[in-house]
Amino acid sequence: MSSGKIAVLAHLHQRGPATPGDVAAAEHQQPKSLTRVFAELEEAGLVERSPSGTDGRRSILTITTAGSEALVADLAGRDEWLAGALAGLSTTEIGVLHLAAGLMERLAEGDAS
Repeated sequence: MSSGKIAVLAHLHQRGPATPGDVAAAEHQQPKSLTRVFAELEEAGLVERSPSGTDGRRSILTITTAGSEALVADLAGRDEWLAGALAGLSTTEIGVLHLAAGLMERLAEGDAS
């Protein structure tokens, strides 16, 4: 599954139903950039689109049971691949990855000092 589809499914799985605009904003994208992703996920039965109860121009995306299962399966496959890749690294290389992960977390939190 593409990273865009995984990102949308993960957002809906973690945060619950949302408008396409909310999902796009959370992913730092324009809603139009994800239009095809939303449509493909809906066509595959991984998300459902329903009208907003408060604004007839807006829709709400909800992950389906099949969408949650597809997300879990895809992430499990990625985890399995990563575990295999990490198994071939030396202790020093693993240490370097730990340092890099800490730096990436600090950057993501906006603390570059």
